[in-house]
Amino acid sequence: MLRKILPAFLAAALAISGCAANSPSDVLEQTDTPEQNFDAESLLDKMSIEEKISQMLFVRCDSSDIEGMTKKNPGGIVMFGVDFDDFSEKEVKDKISKLRSGCEIEPFIAVDEEGGTVVRVSSNPQLSDEKFKSPQAYYNEGGIENVIEHEIEKSKLLANLGITMNLAPVADLSTNPSDFIYDRALGRDAQTTAEFVSRTVTAMHENNMMSCLKHFPGYGGNLDTHTGIAIDERDAQSFRENDFIPFKAGIDAGTDAVLVAHNIVINMDSEQPASISPAVHEILRTELGFDGIIMTDDMSMGAMQDYVNPYEKAVLAGNDMIIVSDFDAAFNEILSAVNAGSVSEELIDSAVSRILSKKDI
Repeated sequence: MLRKILPAFLAAALAISGCAANSPSDVLEQTDTPEQNFDAESLLDKMSIEEKISQMLFVRCDSSDIEGMTKKNPGGIVMFGVDFDDFSEKEVKDKISKLRSGCEIEPFIAVDEEGGTVVRVSSNPQLSDEKFKSPQAYYNEGGIENVIEHEIEKSKLLANLGITMNLAPVADLSTNPSDFIYDRALGRDAQTTAEFVSRTVTAMHENNMMSCLKHFPGYGGNLDTHTGIAIDERDAQSFRENDFIPFKAGIDAGTDAVLVAHNIVINMDSEQPASISPAVHEILRTELGFDGIIMTDDMSMGAMQDYVNPYEKAVLAGNDMIIVSDFDAAFNEILSAVNAGSVSEELIDSAVSRILSKKDI
């Protein structure tokens, strides 16, 4: 799905395989050709533990120091409104091009462009004629076909800029206008939301955009975890008969990633937020059958501020990628855990293998 840039340490391997290049630019040109792409598992075998940990970090974009950020070779970079505000289309494209080419292994370039209250890109009139409305608003105007029409338009806009992943669709169920997540959800029942999620994932993929379902296991009527912890006291049956249905539909449609919320879901794990709970990740892997990238919600959110060693716990829970604002803190904590033996390199390898497989190395 993504054009890949191979790190310099693969030059020798390319030579052995008969794909040697005379210059770095030759190597880049060759990686555009599918039959010459290097196998992800072979790449993994050649990576240091530091390089592997970097791939697991989805770091917030720092437009003020793009070179410094890309030198750390994160696996993904998340862009926010400030990275688009008041910039022309050419300026945004140039910035994203630098982000993609500046890393040894091309990172995912992600954004939250849900529509409605979360519009990082289309809020800039230089990039879009109008802000995308929420899927709920489009549904109310013209049903599911109207929603998908705008999802296609959205994906084309993002792909044209060089963005490779939209942290969407929102698969949460909410029919109560007083819920925090209501305005961002479709606002319909489980089956209707499932159709929206499935068709949106398909439309995104058909228009060169990776998808990420959120916020597993389902926000429901919980409070905003940006500001503090939310406790979900619903029983397991409620999730299986309602919240899981849209997520399963998106997984069956081939979503690339699933983002896990910071809510504490009592029936799954009464002690830890879902994002760092092994029990929640086990449900996602085994019960829902998801074999793609699992990632945390942003670890800088208020709900995570009181937890010790949150990045280590996120890895141990089964996350492949961790959304971070402080790359160094996350990197150092995970590396220390590996060196201390509390996180195995096999666990790291499993995560990075899934990440690289989505990058079509």
